[in-house]
Amino acid sequence: MPKLHPKQWLGPDGITAWIFLSPALVFLGIFVLWPMAYLCYLSFTTGSFTRGGTTWVGLRNYWRLFLSPDFWQVLGNTAYFTLATVIPSLVLPLGLSVLLNRTMALRGLLRTAYFIPSVTSLVAVGLGFRWLFQTEGPLNSLIGSIGLAPIPWLGSTTWAMPVLILLSTWKQLGFNLVVFLAGLQAIPTSRYEAAELDGANGWQQFWHITLPGLRPTLIFATVTTTIFTLRSFEQVYVITGGGPLNSTNLLVYYIYDQAFAQFDFGYAAAATVMLLLMTLILVFWQLRISPDPPTR
Repeated sequence: MPKLHPKQWLGPDGITAWIFLSPALVFLGIFVLWPMAYLCYLSFTTGSFTRGGTTWVGLRNYWRLFLSPDFWQVLGNTAYFTLATVIPSLVLPLGLSVLLNRTMALRGLLRTAYFIPSVTSLVAVGLGFRWLFQTEGPLNSLIGSIGLAPIPWLGSTTWAMPVLILLSTWKQLGFNLVVFLAGLQAIPTSRYEAAELDGANGWQQFWHITLPGLRPTLIFATVTTTIFTLRSFEQVYVITGGGPLNSTNLLVYYIYDQAFAQFDFGYAAAATVMLLLMTLILVFWQLRISPDPPTR
């Protein structure tokens, strides 16, 4: 794609383009750029939105973050939760999409069934998981029926986080499956036919044809799944409330608690800026490693 000279931006075609882009740019500026700029400003202040107002404190909120054991525990919880959610959220739908792509019968029905969790309210699903994993819930009743001791799923620092991971993986599975199916259908079948003629087995075709052909899709799915996981809030709020003993407190819930329970808006804004930086790094990584479109 040829690059435009800066003078062409103000030419007749450039002015027409700016006119058509102006509504979207105004919307972007008001609802995205301005809140981000105000958030950065707020992270250097202390106080609240009351008559007393805010006071400039410089880097004090960021210094408090780096010295806070709770923040580092929350950051560790978030890293563990993100890794343990993203990996199965990519591996499972990738395997299912490969199987569905080879199965013509009931493909549409199965694809819809797998996608249903993605359009289901996370709050409603969270309440269902909370009922399922409570101490006297159906799962412990099933465990007790085979002679095993019940497990305090939501009251244990060991088991509470896996419950959240299971819910988040189940929620993300359908979206990634549909994305991978679209990517698989874009790979020419002639490549697989040529590989079969050369004697390649199923695993060799998957490793040398499917994965390279899905590289842009895998990058997209990895970044979107990671961002979805980093901003997880509803499942923590509904199921565990960050407990027990802060073991399931994730970064977004920690920000919510600091802002709307402790009313420490400057400190919460500093934590939000840290989350924003992590997200921007992920997007930059996606843009850096995404393959360039083929030129004709």
